[in-house]
Amino acid sequence: MPRELADVLHHFIPESGPADSHRDSARSRRDLGEATLPIVGVPVGERDVVRAAFTWNLAVEVARAGGRATVVAPATDANSALWPEESTGPLGANVVLAPATNLGQLYRAALDVADTRSSRGPALDGDGLVFVRVPPLWLRNPQGATGLLRWTLLFTSSENRDLIESYGIAKLLTQALPDARIGVTVHGTRRMGDAEAAFSRLERATSQRLGLALASYGLLVDDLHIYQAIVAQRPIGMVHPQSPAARSMGDVANLLLEEARNQMSRADA
Repeated sequence: MPRELADVLHHFIPESGPADSHRDSARSRRDLGEATLPIVGVPVGERDVVRAAFTWNLAVEVARAGGRATVVAPATDANSALWPEESTGPLGANVVLAPATNLGQLYRAALDVADTRSSRGPALDGDGLVFVRVPPLWLRNPQGATGLLRWTLLFTSSENRDLIESYGIAKLLTQALPDARIGVTVHGTRRMGDAEAAFSRLERATSQRLGLALASYGLLVDDLHIYQAIVAQRPIGMVHPQSPAARSMGDVANLLLEEARNQMSRADA
């Protein structure tokens, strides 16, 4: 129906410029209950400072690449060390704490943030991303959060414990939404071969037992600089821009941003 309606809209609505077209397509998606910027859920525990830092750094790298970037997290994170202060950070990347106590409320908050960011007109190079910290325990009650679970990013190391945990999260996601798109970024290794082996182990398990094909979103290099940046509460790309860790963070951000742009292109088609 939306495609057929689009075919006749030009008879009733005057031709619009690029900015108007951007706003119109964003408004149409919002009216249909869809995000006006791509939303990616990131399961991160309430004490997982390292993976929260990865998420924040990826948001900054998305902004460096020309996209809008926001991290949405439950308001209970306010007194934790997971995030920088709730304000606009480097290059417009920011953290928004939402008064949510379940996934449905968190998704609605993310939709509002996406709507606000997209209403500011086209970004320099594509739109951007809204990252959402998903408390893993909340996945047991996914009611009202189908849109939030359509696309998920998992961080995992090559350790057995982390791979098993990531498999468990993938299982919860597919139980809630069988066609969920789940991507994996491997961290904590120094060699690409180790990361590829870890991803392959996880992919085999999810494929054989869940019928799920994982997407690979690269490797975050195990580099002392990234932990120094975490301690300093500064983005790695700002304090050590030439380090292997910063370059790998930028690579992962570009993979995510490319996927985000593809999603928006398909939605507008």
